[in-house]
Amino acid sequence: MKPRDKPHYVNNREFSLAVVEYVKRANQAEASKIEIPKVTDYIATCFLKISEGLSHKSNFIRYTYREEMVMDAVENCLKAIGNYNIEAATRSGNPNAFAYFTQICWYAFLRRIAREKKQQDIKLKYISQSPFEDFAVVNADEESLAAAHMFVDQLKSKIDQLKEKDTYIDAIVKEKKKERKKRDMAANSSDSDLGEIFK
Repeated sequence: MKPRDKPHYVNNREFSLAVVEYVKRANQAEASKIEIPKVTDYIATCFLKISEGLSHKSNFIRYTYREEMVMDAVENCLKAIGNYNIEAATRSGNPNAFAYFTQICWYAFLRRIAREKKQQDIKLKYISQSPFEDFAVVNADEESLAAAHMFVDQLKSKIDQLKEKDTYIDAIVKEKKKERKKRDMAANSSDSDLGEIFK
């Protein structure tokens, strides 16, 4: 399938020209103190296609809140269009709005993931610290209560295991970062130290 035939394809040249034209009109409207024009349907559709296409990358495809990520990205693009610098230098000399807005979408996705992880941590903390009675069904028979009790205990132990694993992985990552920083500092100091050569 050719890239043009894909459902989320955006022609960078046409999109960039449309964004530049809109930003010029918006700047003129702002200078003459009249109402800033609305973003065209074409530009808004391109924002949606860019964020939707990015959400299908392997980094983001499996998140259950992918649609929220896409909508956050579109909202951020609409907010940031006024900040687009039409005179920004690119290698080709042409404006590259596609790259600019893709980056905005990327960071919108990361912010949404961070928010969702924070919410998930709150839920897990609530489950692990709540007494069993909060999960019990009123007027249930003993067998159902025993099964529910067992399920809640398993869930709490699983949460504790995940916390331990996360703590262990975080410690390893911190240690690797420290080692890498020491190696980089040693490499930089040996590059600039000419004393060894002139002995």
